[in-house]
Amino acid sequence: MFREMRRFKQQVSEAECIDILKSTKRGVLSVIGDDGYQYGMPINHYYCEDDGKIYFHGAKAGHKIDAIKTCDKASYCVYNDGFRKEGDWALNITSVITFGRIHLVEDEEVALKICSELTKKFTDDKVYLENEIRNSFRNVQFLELVPEHMTGKLVNES
Repeated sequence: MFREMRRFKQQVSEAECIDILKSTKRGVLSVIGDDGYQYGMPINHYYCEDDGKIYFHGAKAGHKIDAIKTCDKASYCVYNDGFRKEGDWALNITSVITFGRIHLVEDEEVALKICSELTKKFTDDKVYLENEIRNSFRNVQFLELVPEHMTGKLVNES
């Protein structure tokens, strides 16, 4: 169903893909939007090692939510900051693309966990988290992407 990577020598392991998902803060979530056009949006995420899912948050209404309700297929792309080999100008970047099905999270307990974990990626300020939960939680829609296929690739920009 999913294509094999054409440049397989650049492919990285699943463990490396997961490490990148855990360490990066943002990526681009793509869904099928209005009139079949792809709709990609920058978004932050939390990768849960316990269940292997990728979690997001956003508004309860809008283009993204309408698209997800129409078609649950999605892809999510992230890439790391990369590195340069000594004496080389070219950047080496590892990217990960995950394909899967995306769903609205309806369970409040799960949503609270996602909220906490997403916040931890940016700050360890517990007061900030408590304020967010008290003031904004009821207005936030949490999403889960259940991966069906994931590939990662290391590319040298030269």
